[in-house]
Amino acid sequence: MAAEPRTRLTYALYPGCAAKGATPELYQSTMAILPRLDLKVVELAAASCCGAGVLAEEDPDAALALNARTFAQAEQLGLDIMTICGTCQGVMSAANRRLKTEPGLLDRINGILGPEGITYRGTVQVKHLLWILVKDVGLQRLRQEVRVPLQQLHIAPFYGCYILRPSWHLGFDDPENPTSLERVIRAVSAEPVVYAGRTKCCGFPIILEKEAIAVTMAGQNMKEAKESGADAMVTPCPLCHMSLDIYQERAGLAVSTTLNLPILHLPQLLGLAMGLPAKDLGLARHLISVESLVRKIERPQAAALPEGAGS
Repeated sequence: MAAEPRTRLTYALYPGCAAKGATPELYQSTMAILPRLDLKVVELAAASCCGAGVLAEEDPDAALALNARTFAQAEQLGLDIMTICGTCQGVMSAANRRLKTEPGLLDRINGILGPEGITYRGTVQVKHLLWILVKDVGLQRLRQEVRVPLQQLHIAPFYGCYILRPSWHLGFDDPENPTSLERVIRAVSAEPVVYAGRTKCCGFPIILEKEAIAVTMAGQNMKEAKESGADAMVTPCPLCHMSLDIYQERAGLAVSTTLNLPILHLPQLLGLAMGLPAKDLGLARHLISVESLVRKIERPQAAALPEGAGS
């Protein structure tokens, strides 16, 4: 009997600002892994920034209108939104919940959008790639795409704030004891590292105002992860990635240690397990080199080859 065809899931992709600017390797690696999981995306090329809290503080209605405008674009396509940024997930989920539940708010925001001829009816869900992997694709499907099991790696999950809190806006994972990243890490045969800092703040929200405090926060989290045996960290948020990678040298100085801890975007971890080349995952863009991590993955594969293979 022929195997049943796999269901191809389609989403409206909202890459956010960071994945098209400061961390293009996140966008690159995301686009590399999606076909392997039978995920199709229609990119929301006309979408704007989610506001990431800053705009909401200055002009709450403008922030809601920008997000409603993005939601309406996905709604017109008949698709839910895929985000690849934990911060965007939190901001957009909060905005979407308010628009759907607060009496009169959706009508008022649609009034702002009226001159553009755009109306949001409140039918869209916002889902992070992590959520989609666990809930929609399923971890068994992910396991089927693993070509290079990462059993020799100990990976420290780092959730960040916005993908977990406030839980009443998100409702995906337990904000105090989340398990989704650990489940994905195990699905690619790596070992998740247990440490308290996995749910703490990376410091990015205050890094421009209070850099010393911010880098100390990041440094303490990375130091704890490394002391707990981590070979690398993985995060679903590009702002966390920037804090942990770009500022890592300063973070190490703040906690009086040399960290040298590779930081992976979530799709990069998946891509490595899928056997995708490092260049397709944008790994060379990291400030903290991931070369030692890639070598650790490659060595067991080379050892398993018959004598003379590959020569």
